[in-house]
This record gives sequence, structure tokens and C-alpha cells, in this order.
Amino acid sequence: MRPEKVRFETTDGQELAGVLERSPAIEHGPTALFAHCFTCGKDLKAARNLSLALTQKGINVLRFDFSGLGQSEGDFADTTFSSNLEDLLAAASYLKSRDCPPEILIGHSLGGAAVLMAAEQIPSIKAVVTIGAPSEAHHVKHLFDEKIEEIKGEGDAKVNIGGRPFTIKRKFIQDLNQHNVSKHISEWRNRALLVLHSPQDKIVGIENAREIYESAHHPKSFVSLDGSDHLLSAEKDSRYVGELVASWSARYLENSQSTVLKTDSMVLAQTDEEPYLTQIQAGDFQLLADEPKDMGGQNLGPNPYELLASSLAACTNMTLRMYADRKQWPLESIRVHVDYDSNYTEDVQHCEEEKRRMGKFTRRIELIGPLDEKQKNRLMQMADRCPVHRTLEGGVAISTEKFESN
Repeated sequence: MRPEKVRFETTDGQELAGVLERSPAIEHGPTALFAHCFTCGKDLKAARNLSLALTQKGINVLRFDFSGLGQSEGDFADTTFSSNLEDLLAAASYLKSRDCPPEILIGHSLGGAAVLMAAEQIPSIKAVVTIGAPSEAHHVKHLFDEKIEEIKGEGDAKVNIGGRPFTIKRKFIQDLNQHNVSKHISEWRNRALLVLHSPQDKIVGIENAREIYESAHHPKSFVSLDGSDHLLSAEKDSRYVGELVASWSARYLENSQSTVLKTDSMVLAQTDEEPYLTQIQAGDFQLLADEPKDMGGQNLGPNPYELLASSLAACTNMTLRMYADRKQWPLESIRVHVDYDSNYTEDVQHCEEEKRRMGKFTRRIELIGPLDEKQKNRLMQMADRCPVHRTLEGGVAISTEKFESN
């Protein structure tokens, strides 16, 4: 299933825009609701990387734009922290109407403060994650400190946040002061909490993480995002956070009901709007395939030829391991190095040509252990008999049919 662009209404009739992403192998499963940072949006690269990591673990993700931002309706100048909470509750209600009520709330920066406040109002929530979140909503005022007096006196002022102009009104500041996040967390029951924060965060100091953690009851966890900035600008940081959240939340989703996408095939591969990025369901396992950045991809996984070479290497290892074990030979370890003399991207450019190009795999095998020469020679012979080797060398017929989905 491709990422689905969705729209849903708030209680006051505003339409919010979101993206509902699902694992290619899961029709129904646990769902995470993501709240972005102040003045950001659902399409922030960090949010997309985090969503990708979660869907790889079978967790659906809805990320949406708060009112007045991105593709959502409304005027940002008329929004408040309270309206953000209402947007979150509207998103949760929408997911419930789709038969996938959220079980995880994830909030980045001020979105983190919002999920801390909203969690108790969403019965389906089992786990909450904050990323660089302030311990109190009014912390965001430091972004426009120099304009505070003008806002109080004139009723509003233009401020520059992240290089973009925004209008902040007096009611926004007044509303921030009405929310006691720490007190709210202390009244939680039956919600697990994961606090993620960088010691180098220059926007929201690390002391906020301590205050959030100390306010919460167990179960609660804290992980330092050492070296990352507030927006998780480095791709490796946002991917790490996504993988971390997926692994941590699994403990609290053990009883969640998932429905696997019905397919009679050995492998299911899905490519959506991201260039070249392909999600693969192979048996019980999920993989990614991609192209390197210099080829237009995002380098989030091996390219197809690397996957093919991996299949040859893995099959070689398994074949030799089985044979040596059966013979009770002292083979301790096997390393198979595989190269292929072709470039996937170049080959795709010539895929309409009728002439078939025959590539060549080069395989180098290391046999580690006190084997004699006769045993080593026999194992090298057996390498040529591994099933994948024989399939590639002998050629294989491929039948292609058009699949009509329901």
C-alpha cells in the first residue's frame, strides 16, 4: 500500500492534511501518530525518515500538518497550543474511524509537549515518545523573546523563526501559560514514556529532558541523542531515532493485533513516491533496496545487484556450512566476497534494447579453520553447487503477469 494522502476535520471544521504510511506487508497493525515541531510540518526530512523506520517494523504512521502550516487549512496566527492539542485529538479520532486507533504518540519539540498533554485523552495510547521536547509549553517563548513586549502591547508581532516570518498574537502567549505539562505527566496511568534528547540541543536544553523524566511514573526510559542537533538534521540521526523508537515500542505493542497483507508470493516489493526506495517483504522479514545518492536515490538500502550478489554469497556460505557439518570437518568460519561487473543504473538505461548483456560475478571464498588441502579443495568444488549459483549459471525462466489488486 502506497503512502496515502489524507484529509480530516477538526472540531471547528478546519481541514488538516496528513500522510498515512503503512508497511507493505501489513494491512492492519499498530499505528503511531506523529506531532511535528513548532512551525515545522509533516514533510520535514527527519519525520519522513522516522516514519520509514517504523513502517519497516510493521508500525503504521500518520504525520500531519497542524492548522495553518503546510497543506492544512487555517491561519497560523490564529492558532494556539490548545488548538494544537485539538488537532492531535482530531487526528486520533480520524485514525479510530479508519479502524487503526493510535497506540503510540510521538512528538518532536513543541509537538513533544503536545503529546504529553494529549496522551491521557486518547484511550488507545500505550506508549509516548518525546524528541527534544520542552518540559513546559511556554518554553517556546524564547524563540521570540525580543518581540514579547510588542506582542503584549500591540496584540501581535511579526517574528522570524527558522528563517521564515510568522505572526504571533497575544492569545498565543496567554494560552501557553495555561498548560502545566509536568503536572499533567505526573497524573498519567498506564502509559510508557521514552524521552529522547541531545545534550548538544541549543534550542531546547537537555535539562528539559530531566524535568520530563522526573515528572513521569514508571515505565519510563531516557536515551541521549549525543551529537545530534534539535531538528535531527543529519540523516543518520533521524534514522537512528526511528529505529530506536520502533525497537523500544515493540515491548508495549506485544498484544496489538496485526493483519498481514495477503499474498501468495515469496517476496513482495513496493515502491512509492520516494525515488527508487523500495520496501521488500521477504518471508517474515522486511528489507530496503535503494540507489546511492549520486544515482538519484537516498542510499537507504542495497541496490538490486547488491541484493543479487548477497543472495549468491549467503547461499554459498550456507551450502559450505551444511556440507562441512555433515562431514564433521573443522570449518570455523566462512567469508564470501562477491563482486559483479555491471552497473545497475547504466543497465536500466539500456533495458529496452533486445540484446542481452551477460554480466560476471567474481566470488572469493575464505575458509577459516584447521582444514587440510583436500578438504579445502572439496569445499571449493561444493561452492559451485550451491542452489543460487546453479540458478544464475544455468539461467532461469521468468514469467510476468499483470496483477489486478482489489
